[in-house]
Amino acid sequence: MKYVGLQHQIWRNNRRSVLLLILFPLQILLLTWLFFFLTSDPESGGLPQANQNWLYTFPWITAGVAIWFLIAWSSHSAMIRKATGSKPLERKENKRVYNLLENLSIAAGMKMPKLYIIEDDSLNAFASGIDQKTYAVSLSRGIINKLNDEELEGVIAHELTHIRNRDVRLLIISIVFVGIFAFISESLMRSMYYGNMRGGGNKKGSGQAMLIAMVLALIGWLLASLFRFALSRKREYLADAGAAELTKNPLALASALRKVSGDPVIEAVKRKDVAQMFIENPQVSLKKKASFSLFATHPPIAKRIQILEQL
Repeated sequence: MKYVGLQHQIWRNNRRSVLLLILFPLQILLLTWLFFFLTSDPESGGLPQANQNWLYTFPWITAGVAIWFLIAWSSHSAMIRKATGSKPLERKENKRVYNLLENLSIAAGMKMPKLYIIEDDSLNAFASGIDQKTYAVSLSRGIINKLNDEELEGVIAHELTHIRNRDVRLLIISIVFVGIFAFISESLMRSMYYGNMRGGGNKKGSGQAMLIAMVLALIGWLLASLFRFALSRKREYLADAGAAELTKNPLALASALRKVSGDPVIEAVKRKDVAQMFIENPQVSLKKKASFSLFATHPPIAKRIQILEQL
C-alpha cells in the first residue's frame, strides 16, 4: 500500500476526528429517540409524545456525553499506562532505544515523543497521545531485547507514523465513544438482571422498555465498533508504508513483524479497546482467531509482511 503523504493523512484523519465527534453523539441521540418512539403508547400520544420526551431529555443526554468525553479525554494517558503497565524509560537506562527514537524524530521533523517500557518479554509496541504533551511510544522489554537495530528502527518508525498521521488521536476519540455504548449496554443488562432477581411490582412494561433500550444500546455499540475496527485495520497498513518511507528499509520492518507475530501477547493488557493500539493484537483470545473478520482489530500480519516485501 503506497503511503499517500503526510499532509494528506493528517488532513484526512483530522476530518475523520471531526466526523466522529459529530456522528457518535448524533447516533446516541437518534437511538434515544427510537427508544421513546418504540416505547410510546399510540393511544396516548404516539409520535408527538416521543418527540416531547426526546426534547426533554436532549440537554441531559448531551451534557452526559460531553462530561464523559471530557473526563476520558483528559485522563486517557493515565488510563492507557494503567491498562498496559507501561512505565517511563529514562535515557540513561537504554541509550540505544533513545538514540533510535531521537534520530527518527529528527528525520521525521517532529518533536520526540515520550518513551515508555512494558516489562514483558513478549514483542509488541504502541503509540498513544492526543497532542505534543501526551504523545508517547511504548515498547515491550522483549521487543527491545530481541530485535536488531534496523528492525527496532522500523517498529519505532511505524509508531511515529501513527503519531504524525494523528491516528492515535482519532483512535482515542473512537474508543471514548464506543465506551459510552458499552457502559450503557452493561448497565442495562445489570439492571434487568437485578430487577428480575428482586421480583415484584409491575415489571411487564418496564421490562419491555429495558429490553428495547438494551437492544438499541447494543446496536449502537455494534455500529461504533465496526467502524472503529475498520479504522484500526487500515491505519496499520498506512503506518507500515509510512515507516518504510521514513527508514527506506521496508524489509527490516517486515522482519520485525515476523518476529512479533511469534509472540505478541502482553499479559497486562486485558482491555480490548487498548489492545487495538498495538502494532499487533496483544491478547491471546483474539490472536487465536487467525482468520480475518469484521471484528478483527488488526489486518493479518502475513498480509502486512507480504506488502512490505513488495515495496
